[in-house]
Amino acid sequence: MDRPYSASLSFAPVIAPDPPLEVRNSGSLTSGFPSPEPNHCRVPILKPAGAYPAFRISPEDQNRIAIVFDPTQAEISLALCVEIFEPGGHTPHHRHPMATEMFFILQGEGTAFCDGKSVALKAGDSLLVPPNANHALHNTGDRRLYALCLMVPNEDFIELIRQGTPVELDAEDLAVLQGLGSWGQHFPKLA
Repeated sequence: MDRPYSASLSFAPVIAPDPPLEVRNSGSLTSGFPSPEPNHCRVPILKPAGAYPAFRISPEDQNRIAIVFDPTQAEISLALCVEIFEPGGHTPHHRHPMATEMFFILQGEGTAFCDGKSVALKAGDSLLVPPNANHALHNTGDRRLYALCLMVPNEDFIELIRQGTPVELDAEDLAVLQGLGSWGQHFPKLA
């Protein structure tokens, strides 16, 4: 069962007209920028960190998942979320038959397990998990581990997340998601 999206701010896609284009008879573009449909230009969807719905898949889980974009917003089969692990938290070992999953560590440290191998993770590291690989992430640090996760195709991952218990993101979560955590400190502030 799908839970309704709720947030203090809601963003809807905005349709804007395409810029003038010059197209050769072959259909190749000579100026402007390409659009998948000649008369359809989607303005990018902007969502602030506080608009990400967050869930705990199972009540006993020590991790939460904030959904950034899902297939309904992206119009392709993907899951983009941030997994937030409490110290000692972990995912169970699992596999995705068709999906490739990528993790980018925003803050914290942990260990990734994949098909009997393990590797230490820290902020700035990325991990690519191929389809059907048995994998898990564990937070081995003394503070929260934040991992940006991209899964393609979605394989009903977003639907599984939304069946969980809704939870709130706290001030620490929002600071990390707004780039104010350890990863964000590597970049200059924009005016």
